[in-house]
Amino acid sequence: MTDFQHIAVPDVAAKQASMKIVDIRDRQSFANGHMPDALHLSNDNFAAFLEQTPKDMPVVVVCYHGISSQQAASLISQQGFEEVYSMDGGFEAWKLAQPVVTENT
Repeated sequence: MTDFQHIAVPDVAAKQASMKIVDIRDRQSFANGHMPDALHLSNDNFAAFLEQTPKDMPVVVVCYHGISSQQAASLISQQGFEEVYSMDGGFEAWKLAQPVVTENT
């Protein structure tokens, strides 16, 4: 049994206002483009994320292609979160169909 679920890009797009999006890609990739309202999640802010995010808030983990997000989603779900998703296809799939935010660094 898995402790997280898979979710498709269109489903995230439809529900993202009620979800916490966490992007685990490297800082430079995140700065170059990420999903709207996504949090860049790293070892540096993981503890703060756990403290500040309600456990009943659905969490969607995003990586490059939807592979490493599965391990991170499993880890987050083990911290007591009720709904944790790994987004299939990752950010690469998102940017083909959805808006992307960039940061000027």
